[in-house]
Amino acid sequence: MWVDVLDLRDFYSAPLGRLVRRVLRRRVRDIWPDVTGQRILGLGFASPVLSQFRDEAERVIAVMPPSQGVMHWPEGQAGLTALADDVALPFPDRMFDRIVLVHALESSAHFRELLRECWRVLSDGGRLLVIVPNRRGLWARIERSPFAHGRPYSMTQLSRLLRDVLFAPVEKITALFFPPLWWPLFTSWTLGVERIGRRLFPTIAGVNIIEANKQIYAAPPEAAMSRRLKDYILVPNGATSPARTANVQQCAELTGDREETMPAR
Repeated sequence: MWVDVLDLRDFYSAPLGRLVRRVLRRRVRDIWPDVTGQRILGLGFASPVLSQFRDEAERVIAVMPPSQGVMHWPEGQAGLTALADDVALPFPDRMFDRIVLVHALESSAHFRELLRECWRVLSDGGRLLVIVPNRRGLWARIERSPFAHGRPYSMTQLSRLLRDVLFAPVEKITALFFPPLWWPLFTSWTLGVERIGRRLFPTIAGVNIIEANKQIYAAPPEAAMSRRLKDYILVPNGATSPARTANVQQCAELTGDREETMPAR
């Protein structure tokens, strides 16, 4: 379930949202301290963390899916956003060096296809950064929070999903240990609360953040199976080709069909 872009805009414009943006930017910067000359893509609603890279990266683009909606960004400047299907990105293979997913993976109904598209447009050895709601965190339980929509993940679940689509988790961190409500004192206490939370209570963070490397040593299992099946041609029952029996048996092994081949009439 995608959160409407106007609701996301309003949240990050409010005091609580500005505090969340400040914390997420700091945590993302901890992972990517230098992106000079890099090409960066943000999917979902990534503009709150992307803006800090615009002056040093070679290129920064934000893609927002139709189900969420799109808005102009950055405000008052030439637009860097695009409206595109999250499972059919309009970019060539290996175009970006870094990809950030924010308010994306947990919302997409086709999350595996989304990650495969990220794999496709990411350069060899590129880095993917995923920010998702923590299944055990308070932010995933309060409805007015934008992190309470969609599918939350534990760190283990997210790591397993990334490995399944040929990403290797490199670094795992957490953020948002303060509750999803606004209190003026949070502005000055935020950094201290975040440090204490990461050290003593890492499992109750509001979001889980994982950086992963693109792996290129093998093709995705589904793609490999598709290519293998294309190498075989099914011969209609009754054909007299001498290769028919071996051909059908090979196809049956690939597809898991163990039925006996019916003899030709």
